[in-house]
Amino acid sequence: MTKGIAATLEHLSETELQALLDPETLPQHIAIIMDGNGRWAAQRGLPRMAGHTEGIKSVRDMMTLCGELGIRSLTIEMEALVEKGARFRAIGRVNSLPESALAWVKKVERETAHCDKLNLTVALSYGGRSEIVDAVRRLANDVRQGRIEPDAIDESLLEGYLSTHGLPDPDLLIRTSGETRISNFLLWQLAYTEMYFTPILWPDFRRREALLALLDYQRRERRFGKTRDQMQEPLVEGFRKSPT
Repeated sequence: MTKGIAATLEHLSETELQALLDPETLPQHIAIIMDGNGRWAAQRGLPRMAGHTEGIKSVRDMMTLCGELGIRSLTIEMEALVEKGARFRAIGRVNSLPESALAWVKKVERETAHCDKLNLTVALSYGGRSEIVDAVRRLANDVRQGRIEPDAIDESLLEGYLSTHGLPDPDLLIRTSGETRISNFLLWQLAYTEMYFTPILWPDFRRREALLALLDYQRRERRFGKTRDQMQEPLVEGFRKSPT
């Protein structure tokens, strides 16, 4: 579907693409696996760091677009990037980071705690399985201490022990560079997330590519584990133009 939507709408400008978006059905949380920085640099005979530097521009494009569209949460897997107006939060085994890096993370979290334009969550020293293991360990300790009864454990309770507690699950996962797997990223949280895979390398994934991903997302019927017969609203084909 990714190639199809790009071919169908390739003649449209970014302004025209954005006008096709339905503001009522935008994702409120986007997660991104930003892949391809190294390959982008290698294709150009540049050092690997050049790909990461260029990739930061794509992150800024995503943050700007999320702010404009009212998308409240963005979770990424890369080196930290903080922009004005974004509340920074690190997830993963951050205590295993070098002391200087951990101090920087804590400092930025404190300094951006008041920001409310965008929740920017960055996975550092992170693995989806290890996150679940850590959550279960904390939960087991509370059970042992008598703070929680085993019969009280359900999905909602366990979710509160995850490093992403307080954030909605991602509505949309984007992975660039042609890889079609989630690579141990947000295993619990992606249970009902829509996936968007594109061959475009991350440094080339800019505003236009993000708009195409959002339009592709809005063409889908989200069921959250239900059958079509269980859904109250029928599938809406094609695109819905936003109100003018």
